[in-house]
Amino acid sequence: MKKLFCLLAGMAIFSVVYGHHGDAGRFEENTTTIRGTVVALQLINPHSLIIMNVEDEDGHTETWQAELGGPNNLTGRHGWNRQTLVPGDAIMVTGRLLKSGEPFINLTERARIVKVSGCEEIFVSNSEPDQPLACS
Repeated sequence: MKKLFCLLAGMAIFSVVYGHHGDAGRFEENTTTIRGTVVALQLINPHSLIIMNVEDEDGHTETWQAELGGPNNLTGRHGWNRQTLVPGDAIMVTGRLLKSGEPFINLTERARIVKVSGCEEIFVSNSEPDQPLACS
């Protein structure tokens, strides 16, 4: 009975972990760069978010979410704090868009974040983005 319980408990834990990271097919394979203005930085678990306003080709503003890793990674490995990005900062983010077309970009792999003022790269993921750094 004890072995059965351990097996079932292990399977339950695996399914939760696997389900959380099951992003296959959700995001475009190619990376895209978008430019916007920071509304808020949310250093929260399990994934931090940048809320930003992005102007489309017709001049309409749309609110986007940019998903990063957890706050411990950002603060520890990248040196971020709650003032790294503040409302009003102009940024360019390179990442993978949702296939559904929702205003959401994933910045956990092949990603970069650049503050437009000064062309300062403030984040690059473990795997380099497909696109070179450009501050135009």
